[in-house]
Amino acid sequence: MVVRTARHLLLILVLILLVGPGHAWPQPTAIAGLPPAPRVGSTFRNLDPEYHRASIWARARALIVGGTWLVGERHVHPLASVKPDVAALRANSSEATVTWVGHSTLLVQLDGVNILTDPIWASRSGPFSGFVGVGRYTPPAIAFDDLPRIDVVLISHDHYDHLDEPTVRHLAQQFNPRFVVPLGIKKWLAARGITNVVELDWGESVTIDGLTIVCTPAQHGSGRSLLDQGHRLWSSWAVLGSKRFYFAGDTGYYTHFKEIGEALGPFDLAALPIGSYTPRALAKPVHMSPEEALEAWTDLHAKKFLGIHWGTFALAREAYDEPPHRVAEEVERRHLDAKNVWILPPGLTEPW
Repeated sequence: MVVRTARHLLLILVLILLVGPGHAWPQPTAIAGLPPAPRVGSTFRNLDPEYHRASIWARARALIVGGTWLVGERHVHPLASVKPDVAALRANSSEATVTWVGHSTLLVQLDGVNILTDPIWASRSGPFSGFVGVGRYTPPAIAFDDLPRIDVVLISHDHYDHLDEPTVRHLAQQFNPRFVVPLGIKKWLAARGITNVVELDWGESVTIDGLTIVCTPAQHGSGRSLLDQGHRLWSSWAVLGSKRFYFAGDTGYYTHFKEIGEALGPFDLAALPIGSYTPRALAKPVHMSPEEALEAWTDLHAKKFLGIHWGTFALAREAYDEPPHRVAEEVERRHLDAKNVWILPPGLTEPW
């Protein structure tokens, strides 16, 4: 009896050591109406059977010769930001709020849970700490040390401007949040000592701190080198609590928005990318134009629209301040309610 009890205690001890404090294993649940990600062998695919993207060489050439930092008449300037109310963010335990930190990084507060999306505090984005990447011209609106407690980190895919290694390492060390990621990224994080991770396929969900987080489709790609293209999944995310939040990550326009809207909508707030849509022939499969982003908003049956993925990194050929102007023109052309279409300055916190 003593031996058996000792064995049970030893087993419990081993499990605690393996899982670590706060590392419960929430089980994914399938969501009706959303398909799993298609794949061929070890490579993931998009839902659109006609999807085709230009070669990595064509994309690299377009970035090198056509980036905004090399076009003289299109100088970039830091966006005017608002000083965040750090004390209010840290004290908030019930109100649903959103703060645009920059690019695709949002601080979302919902039902007492603090969520970061695609966090990047780096001054450059790209391999070798940005040595061969692009510079950041609008700094993060919230200093890292001013962040409230971070409970959940949502990662949409592994591109350098969405999965920044120094930032996720710092977050893991400072807050030990639960990272919720698409298939394949859990292993990448584990190789860097980050183990508090839940990995999901499209159509799977997990419940964390009372919120249901659903991995939803996107039309994009993945890869941090020439050798791992498509080996990790890309996704968007739906967060369901007392209110419903949708984060598109990085995506081209396709019918998946309607499918998500039908399965999980209506949403109270949808954060959708509005930048990096040029040159159009190369960008269209994977990056929406401002007009397409507004179409996606209506597909999702969302009340509020928030434009993200612009005004931060010199990634494309359009003028850095063009996306919000095109959003405003499309809102007027389609007679949409401008009060529900948000282009927020970095640092401003809005209740939703």
